[in-house]
Amino acid sequence: MAFAAAGKLSQVGLLLVFKAVPQVRGDMEVMSWIGLDVGGANLKLATAQGEARLHEFPLWKQAAALSEALALLLAGVRGSHLALTMTGELADCYRTKAEGVDRILRAVEQAWSGPLRVYRTDGTWATAAEARIEPLRVAAANWHALARLAACVSGNDTGLLIDIGSTTADFIPWHGRSPCTRGTTDPERLAAGELVYLGVKRTPVCALVNRLPWQGQWVPVAAEWFATTWDVYLLLGHLAPEPQATGTADGRPATVEQAHFRLARQICADGQMVTRHEVRQMARCVHRQVLARLAEAWDQLLSRRGEAPPVVVASGCGEFLVRQLLAQLGYRGRVVSLAEELGPALSTAATAFAVAWLAQSDESS
Repeated sequence: MAFAAAGKLSQVGLLLVFKAVPQVRGDMEVMSWIGLDVGGANLKLATAQGEARLHEFPLWKQAAALSEALALLLAGVRGSHLALTMTGELADCYRTKAEGVDRILRAVEQAWSGPLRVYRTDGTWATAAEARIEPLRVAAANWHALARLAACVSGNDTGLLIDIGSTTADFIPWHGRSPCTRGTTDPERLAAGELVYLGVKRTPVCALVNRLPWQGQWVPVAAEWFATTWDVYLLLGHLAPEPQATGTADGRPATVEQAHFRLARQICADGQMVTRHEVRQMARCVHRQVLARLAEAWDQLLSRRGEAPPVVVASGCGEFLVRQLLAQLGYRGRVVSLAEELGPALSTAATAFAVAWLAQSDESS
């Protein structure tokens, strides 16, 4: 579990946090909000004051332990109210999204006894009871909250958020500082190119390419979860090694050496049969396909809007990919880094911070 405070904020970002901090009257603190994002692979928490926590949690494997994990995550966090968003309802440990929403809410209610609000895909709030009645309105709603935060950070009435995380990428246009997407549910957003199920850590290599270069020839890849994009970006130097992290394809550490062996195994070889130069060639091949998939989503978006957005907010642990994509596309607008605006620590839990900030702002308005 990672614990961190927000980094140095820009003037706009500082104003956002300042607005979110509760007013103090004597010794009494007016309600302060904690934001929580329950994902399928990570639990994210942030406060309106700028504390951030991230805990890797493979929900599909450990659904029964969710309430315990949430209790540990929430332990010692200062705040009186909880703002919740989720994407974990898609995990295949749940038969339906309605079941996933209900089970996640149960786990949250076991871990948190205070007031609770759940963020909806239209920017409104639901009680836990209301969320259970209309589960598809709260399922996978974090993109909407993040886009509203991005619009305010950018200072532009019109723009585009490109958020690339460990698992997925979001292309969220906004106008009037509100998201203006074609879809709201995951299938609708996939169809519209507003959700690309591709990230910089968890995407299997065999889902991106069907062959890789080796010794002057193209070799078909095994249709097996031997390596992921995490290995690709470790080998290319875009992601830093994490020797303590074992959420990789084979459960071994997230290091360059182990990434070498994992990616080599994708063509049914091993790290002794493939040189470092060869395995990096493989990684570059996968990387090109990643950029191609993201460019398709960009083209789909522009085909509807007619022109490039005046500003793009880059977000997520794959922010480096956003910049590479925009450079490849020849984008000439303004690019805003959410990590630079919020600080690298808080930006890792930006969706959680977004719902905390929005709840605090809605309460004070």
